[in-house]
Amino acid sequence: MTTPDTPAPEARAAKRKRVPLVIVNTGHGKGKTTAALGTLMRAVAHGFKVIMLQFIKTTEDPRFGVYGEIQSARKLGFEILPLGDGFTWDTNDPERDRQTARHAWEICKDKLQSPEYDIVALDEITYAFTFGWLTTAEVIEAIQNRPPHMHVILTGRDAPPEIIEIADLVTEMREVKHPFTTRRVVAQIGIEF
Repeated sequence: MTTPDTPAPEARAAKRKRVPLVIVNTGHGKGKTTAALGTLMRAVAHGFKVIMLQFIKTTEDPRFGVYGEIQSARKLGFEILPLGDGFTWDTNDPERDRQTARHAWEICKDKLQSPEYDIVALDEITYAFTFGWLTTAEVIEAIQNRPPHMHVILTGRDAPPEIIEIADLVTEMREVKHPFTTRRVVAQIGIEF
């Protein structure tokens, strides 16, 4: 409720200056991508143009079909681009994985330079550092040279210290208990994908 002395909500919002943030969701607990998706969903409701670029996930997993977050994003009117070949810790072709990550990074750099987006989320990008596909220096440079209004979200385990250093907000998800490790419950529709 506003009074004659209190500005209307629209006027208060117009006075707020957007301060672009670098947000990192890291750690070995579940919820890093989910937290990023929650931020994107909230931003879309306020008219922001957002995109999530996924380093590991493919367009469609033969075991599960189209991932739930991609289906939801389509319904909400924002884009998720899966740019990977699936999880690669048991890969038979590390060179192909490197090339896939380099191609994904070129797409990410284009999105990070585009004034079209208000938030760009780089999902599971930390794996690209862990496996040596990307350097932190090149990613930091792209983030620092983004349009001045853009927020960036990075997700994944083991965020390097250099990424944590440039971030404005870092949240570490810590696993306390997980159904796979305690009861061998595998990933389920609607929970993990």
